[in-house]
Amino acid sequence: MLKAIVLLSGGLDSTTMLAIAKSRGFAISALTFAYGQRHQSEVESARRIAEAFDVGDHTVINIDLRAFGGSALTDSIDVPKGRTLDEMNSAIPTTYVPARNTIFLSYALALAESREAFDIFIGANSLDYSGYPDCRPEYISAFQAMANLAMAQAVKSGRKLTIHAPLIDKSKAAIVQVGADLGVDYASTVSCYEADSNGRACGRCDACVLRRQGFEQCGLSDPTRYVDHEMVGT
Repeated sequence: MLKAIVLLSGGLDSTTMLAIAKSRGFAISALTFAYGQRHQSEVESARRIAEAFDVGDHTVINIDLRAFGGSALTDSIDVPKGRTLDEMNSAIPTTYVPARNTIFLSYALALAESREAFDIFIGANSLDYSGYPDCRPEYISAFQAMANLAMAQAVKSGRKLTIHAPLIDKSKAAIVQVGADLGVDYASTVSCYEADSNGRACGRCDACVLRRQGFEQCGLSDPTRYVDHEMVGT
């Protein structure tokens, strides 16, 4: 059976991606990071999701990107809230974490070496493309090219590592629909940038706005748990 490393944050996108990888018949090794993010509850969400998907090989890595700061997720910078789509797409948002995907993919590459896997799945998508430089297709392609130069088992065997980003050209609504078709329970996922310790969402950050619109556009009920109970079902 083919083996794959899946970067699992505990959010909507990475959970959908895990379901896609499972549906393609891969034996999964999941990789989650507690990197000092303010929404630490997503890590516990990732643990629950890995268990629900019967992923026996789930590694949680502790690193502290707060040492570098420079992001609303790891520093004393306010998380943007109540923004329109145009405002979200006007510039790289303060929720961008410097070099995060490069760091995560480097760890995934190391795990792929130890697990003898030649496939890595990352949940970069088209909505992040507009703001996050490390979610662009050309970035994924460039990292894949570098990985195949750096990976001992690729050099020895001549077999190529593939980095899969199956959501990269999909809207949030399309991602939700793919997951729904695969039976994903989104109630278990945490997307909010300021989720509380119980995984309840603020409802107003960019991630919450995009997630809610995705369910609305699909005509599906939003299963998100909000701190403000009045937002449930909106």
